[in-house]
Amino acid sequence: MVRPQRPTFPSSSEPSVRRLGVGRPSSPGSDRPLRAQLVVAVVVLLVLIAVPLYLMRRPAVTPIATSASAPSSAEALVSALARQAEQARYKEDRVKLGPLQKVKCAPSPASKGQEGPLCDDLPFFEQALSKAIQENADCAPRESKAGSINYVMQIDFHDKRVVVFPGASGDWRGPAAQKAAKCVKRTLPAVDWTAIQHQYRFYTIAILATYPAPSTPAGAGSADLFD
Repeated sequence: MVRPQRPTFPSSSEPSVRRLGVGRPSSPGSDRPLRAQLVVAVVVLLVLIAVPLYLMRRPAVTPIATSASAPSSAEALVSALARQAEQARYKEDRVKLGPLQKVKCAPSPASKGQEGPLCDDLPFFEQALSKAIQENADCAPRESKAGSINYVMQIDFHDKRVVVFPGASGDWRGPAAQKAAKCVKRTLPAVDWTAIQHQYRFYTIAILATYPAPSTPAGAGSADLFD
């Protein structure tokens, strides 16, 4: 008995599956538009957040104040230099100093010792005496004509003692000159005896100071304070 053959038609579900594409691998570029949109959205969001934060936290810039401070600093420096130059000219006009004289260097005050270039330099005392004379021009005698005082400084390293007095080489040697020497001595700086190098125990140096004639009548000055 021959059995009837069943028709070999595909099942009804197979075409529908093929039409929907189920079970087939997706194409490589099918999700790229979606990813690009997500990246753009994230970038825009970051920009919207970062820009306001930067504007809120950026340092304040004051170009006007900065530019204005530079000229003021330069003007202050120029003004200070001008004042120093004026003070230097003022001191030179009031008293003129001669060269430093190395009168004596010896083992003791009673010894004859050496003089001039045979004596070693004492920069501390030489500069201190010169500065004290210039800064105390008001202590000079009040005379109607020009004159000079030979300021003599004796330095004794053994006894740690400094003496200043008017020498015989100056025009003025009386009580007024002694008062001026006392005034100069008072303004000398403190001495660190252990820090000063020296070859001898006893030294004598001198500076001749010349005072010009006053241009106006002399009045009471600071010299009266040292009576």
